[in-house]
Amino acid sequence: QVQLVESGGGLVQAGGSLRLSCAASRGTFSNVAVAWFRQPPGKEREFLAAISWIGPNTAYADAVKGRFTISRDNSKNPVYLQMNSLRPEDTAAYYCAATRPYQSTWSSALASDYAYWGQGTQVTVSS
Repeated sequence: QVQLVESGGGLVQAGGSLRLSCAASRGTFSNVAVAWFRQPPGKEREFLAAISWIGPNTAYADAVKGRFTISRDNSKNPVYLQMNSLRPEDTAAYYCAATRPYQSTWSSALASDYAYWGQGTQVTVSS
């Protein structure tokens, strides 16, 4: 079973950058896809980006395409979310999630398609 830990959140001014990390504290990222979601206060959880376990291939939500980049070095290292040109509306709790091994759907925007979740890290963007 994979256990995920996010880090790298914090307070940043609009236009700034942050890099979030998602590490597997138990298990590895072998053969699983990893995604990032966020949940602004009072709103539903929103898909941001996903990276497959083979390739790797990446997918992005339109809201962050061109500003955010998801990456991984190999199955043992963290998965990163580089966030540039941050805006106040990017303020949210950010979560990483992983699929079950060998799951065919690797870029789903549905939270229910991901079996493992981290506790989240807060990102606050000031104007």
